[in-house]
Amino acid sequence: MLRVLVHPADISDTEGAKWLLAAHYQSFPRMREIRVDEGYKKGLDEWLRQNTAIRLNVIEKPLGQTGFAVIPKRWVVERSIAWAGRNRLVSKEYNRNPESSEAFLYLGSIAMLLNRLYPRC
Repeated sequence: MLRVLVHPADISDTEGAKWLLAAHYQSFPRMREIRVDEGYKKGLDEWLRQNTAIRLNVIEKPLGQTGFAVIPKRWVVERSIAWAGRNRLVSKEYNRNPESSEAFLYLGSIAMLLNRLYPRC
């Protein structure tokens, strides 16, 4: 995970993405594309064109798809979210403070990367 933003549930994902990108897109000057699901279609593409050089790539499900199907580029994000959910402190929502939730997401990501570098015997 590069950056995390935990926000109240009454804020749309698109609005949260704008907040996050406005604060951090300059930290990643080589970022040229962001892949999102269909929930981000409305408004984010126009905002990105006006404020950044980042392109929006909306990964849509194939026409006529019923039930579950692996969508290649979108699976990377879904897998990362699932890995974060395996961390007990993240999955149980114990924290009332959004900053604490963000910190536990970062810590879980660091732990996962360290486990990959130095697997348990």
